[in-house]
Amino acid sequence: MPDLTDTQNERDDRQIPIDRVGVKSLRYPVEIRDKENRTQHTVATVSLAVDLPHHYKGTHMSRFVEVMNAHGPCLSVRDISQIPLELIGRLDAQKAHIDFRFPYFIEKQAPVSGSPGMMDYEVTFEVEAMGEAVDFIVRVEVPVTTLCPCSKAISARGAHNQRGIVTLAVRFTSPIWIEDLVRLVEDCASSELYSLLKRPDEKFVTEEAFDNPVFVEDLVRGVAERANGHEQITWYRVEAENFESIHNHNAWAMIEKAKA
Repeated sequence: MPDLTDTQNERDDRQIPIDRVGVKSLRYPVEIRDKENRTQHTVATVSLAVDLPHHYKGTHMSRFVEVMNAHGPCLSVRDISQIPLELIGRLDAQKAHIDFRFPYFIEKQAPVSGSPGMMDYEVTFEVEAMGEAVDFIVRVEVPVTTLCPCSKAISARGAHNQRGIVTLAVRFTSPIWIEDLVRLVEDCASSELYSLLKRPDEKFVTEEAFDNPVFVEDLVRGVAERANGHEQITWYRVEAENFESIHNHNAWAMIEKAKA
C-alpha cells in the first residue's frame, strides 16, 4: 500500500491550543452490575475527547473508536475508567475526558398493590484523566413529584403539583450503587414516581405528595443534607428542576459542595 499523507500531523501556526476535540454521539453496549449482584446490559451514548497542542493541525479521530473497540463488544465500569488513560497514550495528549450516558432500569413495586414495574433513570459516568490521575463522577437523573407548599397553604381545595427532575452528581471514596443515589433523591421528594399504579396506589401517592409539600429549595437542601452525611461522598452537585403545572416556566435550584 502506498504511503498516505497524514494531514492531522501537519503543523498549525496559529498558536491556539484546543481544550477538547474528539467524537460525540457514539453508541456502545455497556454492562453495569446492579445492587442485587446481577448485570444489566444497556446502551450508552458516548463522548470522548482529548486536548490538542497548538502545533498540531488535528487529532486522529479513528483512534477514539479503536480504543473503545479494543475492549470487546461490551464495556464494563472497569473498562470505562481506563479509557481516558488509554486515550492519552494513543493520542499523545495531556488530558482526556469521556462521558457515558445510558438508561438504567430499577424494578419498583407500587406502594399499595405491590404491582411490579420497571423505572428508567438516566445515568452518566464522567471520567477525566490528567497524566496518571483519574477523576470519576457519577451523575443520576431522578424524576420525582413535588407539591407546592405555598399553593397548599393558600388554597381551600388541593394544591398544584408537578413532575420534576433531580440531577445528583457525586465524587466518592469507594464505589457507590446507582440504586442508593436514586433512593437518596427519592426520599427527599413529595412523592417518588412509579411506572405502574393501580387505583389504591394512585390514591396513596396523591395523598403522600399532599402530606409532603416541597419547593425546589427544599428538595435540593434535603438531598444536600443526606449527601453531607454520606461517608462515601466527597463532593456533590444537586440540581432540581420542576416542570411547573401553573406557569409557563420551570423552577430551578442548585447546590454544589466539596466536603472537607
